[in-house]
Amino acid sequence: MEGWVSIFFNIMHELLKKDLKNIPSILSQAKRLAVEHFESQDEKPAGRLVQDISLDDLPIKGIGAEQTLNHFERNFSTQLSNSAGSRYFGFVTGGSTPASVVGDWLVSAYDQNACGSNDSIAPQIEKQTMHFFKQLFGLDDAYFGSFVTGATMANFVGLAQARHWVGEQYGVDFSNEGLIRPVKILSGTPHSSIIKSLSMLGVGRKSMIKVPTLPDREAVDLEELERNLWEASAPLIVVANAGTVNTVDFDDLEAIGQLKKKYNFWLHVDAAFGGFASISEKFAHLMKGINHADSITIDAHKWLNVPYDAAMQFTRHQSIQLKVFQNSAAYLSDPEKSPDYFHYTPENSRRWRALPSWFSLVAYGKEGHSEIVERNCELAKQLGVWIDSSESFKLLSPVRMNVVCFTLKKENFTIEEINSFLDRVRDDGRAFFTPTFYKGVPAIRAAISNWQTTSDDMEITINALKELSYVPA
Repeated sequence: MEGWVSIFFNIMHELLKKDLKNIPSILSQAKRLAVEHFESQDEKPAGRLVQDISLDDLPIKGIGAEQTLNHFERNFSTQLSNSAGSRYFGFVTGGSTPASVVGDWLVSAYDQNACGSNDSIAPQIEKQTMHFFKQLFGLDDAYFGSFVTGATMANFVGLAQARHWVGEQYGVDFSNEGLIRPVKILSGTPHSSIIKSLSMLGVGRKSMIKVPTLPDREAVDLEELERNLWEASAPLIVVANAGTVNTVDFDDLEAIGQLKKKYNFWLHVDAAFGGFASISEKFAHLMKGINHADSITIDAHKWLNVPYDAAMQFTRHQSIQLKVFQNSAAYLSDPEKSPDYFHYTPENSRRWRALPSWFSLVAYGKEGHSEIVERNCELAKQLGVWIDSSESFKLLSPVRMNVVCFTLKKENFTIEEINSFLDRVRDDGRAFFTPTFYKGVPAIRAAISNWQTTSDDMEITINALKELSYVPA
């Protein structure tokens, strides 16, 4: 009986066996599809509207990898957003550099769970990549870093440590005892992911105290921040911004860091894409004081231009991070002997996110990535100059780096009118923008973050705005 069972379970499903045999041909087809995508990006619309699809039933019998690839190409590939293209200016979205695509393909092929320290080279390459990043961003060696899915999760990890630190100031272990005392957070222009993280952490959205900002700025007013710190007279969390999403405004990190000498607070810096100012001589001064931070968020799938999803969290308090995220399952390693990443991040199962970044950093170095940042910023400035002289649009804020925040030049318009205009731009296909609010004003945000964007793309974009806009009466 046991022999028959062994024989039965040694028979691989016929479709799996066939796909394994034909893997070179299948991957060649996938390669062809990817190459066609890169080569046709100039012709693809930057954005699109896709209707809901009808939900098919799960097949009982599969059709194999080759036929599935054909089915995907025929029915779905033409309906994808060209978010990796050179004129997709929505959100803050980078593309995928050639080197990072190579790395990402290999991540799937090797399928490493990048958690253990010594059972694979994968986590060692993550350590190497984090070392590269510390050098790239000018961070002290004292920082410990790891990959997470995105800026939201990086903010979550930083604020989870901050929450634990607040508890320690009261002699309470929040990680074990729970949140038995309120925690307060101060910030000038917190990103929505900060508020979301406070909800997930049980700290509560209402725990955020928004500190007034400087006139016509998104940067926090330091006098108001210090007044709030003095009035609190209790340990709390300060979230500083290194690049706001609407206008890329920077809080004065050096001045906030100096306040740590007078007041007891945890400083978390959200530098999701603004952190890349560090790699440009022109903008590096904006990041002065970053080493005062207790925790830092920086995104890789934004301005590093690697595939989704990839972000980094850094901390000066590795021991606190361990207390928060340590996994004590019997089958996992002892963190004292093997500092595996699942003891420091929310996930036990971790995709090898470091490899695409490692490929891109080694392939293009600091110089190559600095060129992307400075070119993107110069193109944003070019767009801003045109908008400033336009009859149909007006700038809402100076163009500081790579984001242009502008709106319609007419009286009493609504967010619906902004959305209607952006729908026309999307349907035209030459460019794609997303709406926002700036100081209560309905607005448009152009975030130029792609490694392929050139002055030709900016000319196409400006022509589209000219043709689709209207001159107010």
